[in-house]
Amino acid sequence: MRGDLDLIAWEHDTLCFVEVKTRTTRAVATAEASVDEDKRRNLRRLARHYLRQLPSSDVPVRFDILSVYFEEGELAEFDLFRSAFGWG
Repeated sequence: MRGDLDLIAWEHDTLCFVEVKTRTTRAVATAEASVDEDKRRNLRRLARHYLRQLPSSDVPVRFDILSVYFEEGELAEFDLFRSAFGWG
């Protein structure tokens, strides 16, 4: 199966699939903007495959995007977008 899941984590009883995007600047476009429909479709496919491996796939699921910025001369900044997109 092609592709990867950057981060899988639990927040309480919700299984979170987190796509991590890193940029050195916000000047051109935000990091989260690079998660287009093709990427979302691929992440959903990978998440379905992952869920089939669990003893019970009947768990709440959320798709998040974590934007990380390493701008010159600044501390790293992190923006977490919970529920950035869904199954549909």
